[in-house]
Amino acid sequence: MKISDIINYLEELAPNSYQESYDNSGLIVGNQDNDFKKGMVCFDITENTLQEAIDNNMNLIISHHPFLFHSIRAVTGKTLVERLLIKAIKHDISIYAMHTNLDNVYEGVNHYMSKKLLLNELSILRPQQKNLKKIITYVPDVYAEKVRNALFDAGGGKIGNYDSCSFNLQGMGTFKANEAANPFVGQKGKIHFENEIRMEMIFPAHKENQIIKSLLENHPYEEPAYDIYLMENQNPMVGSGMKGMLNKPVSEFDFLNNLKTQLDVTIVMHSKPQQRIIKQVAFCGGSGAF
Repeated sequence: MKISDIINYLEELAPNSYQESYDNSGLIVGNQDNDFKKGMVCFDITENTLQEAIDNNMNLIISHHPFLFHSIRAVTGKTLVERLLIKAIKHDISIYAMHTNLDNVYEGVNHYMSKKLLLNELSILRPQQKNLKKIITYVPDVYAEKVRNALFDAGGGKIGNYDSCSFNLQGMGTFKANEAANPFVGQKGKIHFENEIRMEMIFPAHKENQIIKSLLENHPYEEPAYDIYLMENQNPMVGSGMKGMLNKPVSEFDFLNNLKTQLDVTIVMHSKPQQRIIKQVAFCGGSGAF
């Protein structure tokens, strides 16, 4: 197994494109083409965690927080970041971070917290925009089902809690093949009329290459026509924070006491009590500063 195999799996769970603009999730140091030996998971990269990986002959560390956020001009070992870089490279250890992309996926950090708090009717608090695209293509009637299912399998057609979503409209396509073409139907030099389905479906922007590859592999035409558009829509399955409903309303202090119990903490900082009943809860893993 290659380190890249593990990275590909992790990025199916939490694509790097879902991270916040200030973040630096992904492979920070190392060669993803190396064979995987042993690995560890941690919250932060420190000199102690890196030394533990060295002592146990590990060549992959997966951390939540990236140890490298900003660009550096020199690596001399004067700072913690520089020392970590030197030691990781010297011992051929790859370091991979999953930070706000793991926070922002629906079943990520916030979803885990919601389950600890026994919340229902969950939804993203601040959904992201511009991470969805739409593909429109034109397929001969008899091949529509094959192409449609192939695009579904590649990750298309998912909207919230629904999958296999598409729009299909019957129409008439025309084309004329030149002498260099190898037409699937029709004759060279003559306009051909073909009953086609105009097919539309939405897909996550990070899956564009898979969608196009699947289309080209399954569409019968030599030159399939297709358009891809960036959507302005909010993505209800990706974003910061989460909100949900309690099973039954509780007082502020009952909620805070339950919070301490469920999260196994001894102290909870809170604003001045408002003497209100708590029904709906909004929260965000991390600082929540948005």
